[in-house]
Amino acid sequence: MLAMAGPAHAEKGFGDTDGQPPPGTGADVDGDTVSVTAGGVVFDRSKNGSGESAGPLTAASNWTPPACWYAPKYTPEQLQNYLEPIWEAGSTGHEWDAGQREKYNANDEEKGFNKDKSGDGYWWGTYVNESFPPGWDSCYDDDYFWVDTGDAPPANVENAITPEILAGLAYAEIRVRGTEVTLRPENASKVNLPTWAWLDGADFQPVSVTASVPVLGLEATATAEPVSLEINPGTGDAITYPASGVCQINNGRIGEPYARGKADQTPPCGVKYLRSSGDDTFPLQATITWEINWTGTGGAGGPFPDGTFGATQDVVVQEIQAVNR
Repeated sequence: MLAMAGPAHAEKGFGDTDGQPPPGTGADVDGDTVSVTAGGVVFDRSKNGSGESAGPLTAASNWTPPACWYAPKYTPEQLQNYLEPIWEAGSTGHEWDAGQREKYNANDEEKGFNKDKSGDGYWWGTYVNESFPPGWDSCYDDDYFWVDTGDAPPANVENAITPEILAGLAYAEIRVRGTEVTLRPENASKVNLPTWAWLDGADFQPVSVTASVPVLGLEATATAEPVSLEINPGTGDAITYPASGVCQINNGRIGEPYARGKADQTPPCGVKYLRSSGDDTFPLQATITWEINWTGTGGAGGPFPDGTFGATQDVVVQEIQAVNR
């Protein structure tokens, strides 16, 4: 086992739940220390979004996270301890067990399972994305293969772990803050009067997650940066500012706060309702688009499809009452 000590934020094996990794990830969690069996993926979420309203991004295209990959999984001793109880149980059949023993040279106490190469390589195997995205079974196989330290996996092995695969796993772990916008005037919007909308720029800074395979010295960081806010008024009887309803982010600020004296001005980001909500409310939806880029070991990097995250809030719209005498 390779012990990796780290801060509390950084470090559980891939697919961990409630602080405990699922079967097959090769990770054990003990407080703030993580032991990773061979190629288990470790995440650093210290720069991720947080808070009760935080949530995962929805990719703007059909992009999905990596479904499975091959990476170092066992040392010679670990593979022996894993396989021999299976063979001894006899449930897989004598012929299959004998074939497996021959494959791994299990009867040689010194060289079996490549024990003469301990410290100089790993048995590689499959890791399956525990969220089971499409294609999760495309490399599901218990047939392990040996790779010497410093060597690349065999050329015919598809889905061998790479910085880009790690970046995709990091992307799936990104969490961003909720998007409830501030509206003015307060309490209730008025029919035919602009309502200003904005978000606190300090709450919407870039976030990132880093995924790594320590035994290979591979890592990748996926970074999400907010680029625009889209407002859907929740009714067709409304006008958005700008007309597209998409407010671009300028200098880290999303929209512009309302200030006294701006009542007759057109807001750079907002909405004007053309009718009252009556005894009900309009479900205004605010969605932020996040631009995703990644960087990784060896100078690798590039863009991923944008991600979105939104929330709905109820808006009361009142008519201005006037009395003629």
